Amino acid sequence: MSTDSKLKINQLLSSHPSGIVYLSSWLVTQGYSLDLQKRYRKSDWFTSIGTGAMIRSGEDVGYEGAIYALQKQAGLLIHPGGKTALALLGKSHYLELSQKRATLFGGKAERLPAWCVRYDWGIKLDYHSSSFLPSDIGLTEIELKTFSIKVSNAARALMECLYLAPKKQTLLECYQLMEGLNNLRPDLIQNLLENCSSIKVKRLFLYMAEKANHSWFQHIKTEIIDLGSGKRSIVEDGIYNRKYKITVPKELENGEL
Repeated sequence: MSTDSKLKINQLLSSHPSGIVYLSSWLVTQGYSLDLQKRYRKSDWFTSIGTGAMIRSGEDVGYEGAIYALQKQAGLLIHPGGKTALALLGKSHYLELSQKRATLFGGKAERLPAWCVRYDWGIKLDYHSSSFLPSDIGLTEIELKTFSIKVSNAARALMECLYLAPKKQTLLECYQLMEGLNNLRPDLIQNLLENCSSIKVKRLFLYMAEKANHSWFQHIKTEIIDLGSGKRSIVEDGIYNRKYKITVPKELENGEL
């Protein structure tokens, strides 16, 4: 390898954090041609993890390093959400969380690339492409060991849990999570609720917030939030709540948690 090539690879590696994925298409825009990338792999600087993606040889890269690349290099808004985001934010330490799954959300038109789906991250990725919330609100930047990524803030993360309920997330667990969120900012919640298109999520969120008796709930302007019309049967054999017109688990409505 030429001296110029070695200088370029040293510059690349020294200017970027360890533990991340490098996208081939992004590297091209940074002046690293496909031919040069091939030489770097041949010289064992990089190791391919699938078409269009590489990691630094010898590094143990987690799924967070893939999220970093998707956000910072590809400009996507795919992010850890739901319980995974709450765990990363330190909001769900009292719940038994599966260490074998990571919940990810992205916009309606966003997809996980094949290399991300097929690579063994040591954890299963549960990806949900949805538009019930705008992709660009309710996200917060968190610092990991060597880099930062965007994840759902606590309010958005809980709404994502409710979006998955009751099929992939129990409502009782959602309520346990809600109980721990006593210091949310009303203005951020208001923005999310006004921009949320899921009637189910909005009704459940407000129902649980009121039931948990959080002080911030009193500052939510529920009258300007579109809660739709008609009844919503969320679960079978539940109890009907007249205020929010939803059928919820008996244990939840009766406080038998």
